[in-house]
Amino acid sequence: MNAPPPSQVRAATAADAQAIGRLLHAFNEEFAEPTPGPAALAERVRQLLAGADTAVLLGGTGPDGLAVLRLRPAIWTQALECYLAELYVVPERRGRGLGRRLMEAAMDFAASRGATHMELGTSETDVAARALYESLGFSNREGKPDGPLNYFYEREL
Repeated sequence: MNAPPPSQVRAATAADAQAIGRLLHAFNEEFAEPTPGPAALAERVRQLLAGADTAVLLGGTGPDGLAVLRLRPAIWTQALECYLAELYVVPERRGRGLGRRLMEAAMDFAASRGATHMELGTSETDVAARALYESLGFSNREGKPDGPLNYFYEREL
């Protein structure tokens, strides 16, 4: 089975909240992360989509994947920055280009909203995701291949 055509990547609406909740729940379960469950995630997605700072792109017919984007005003310019909060493709659809199509659509979507910068985080062990991001021009080095390594930190509060 081939990758879905670009037309199958679209911006989600509140009507998609249940499907998004199921995908986010599956993502957390796959990586043994805590999840409040699909229904709670769907409700939270409805709330977030009602605001102006969160967008979800869906890909495939299931849908089979998603990209969750958070937009915020930049500090150093009048533009927006975009944070890729989640990128997920169901296991049976991986390796067919859907993740790439979602990322390309996410970059286009963010730029169309006025973002001039996108950042994301992934684990060192997620080699496939890192290869995808690097093939799209993302870097974990500041400015050049031999530049200092960039780190992404997080902690619970």
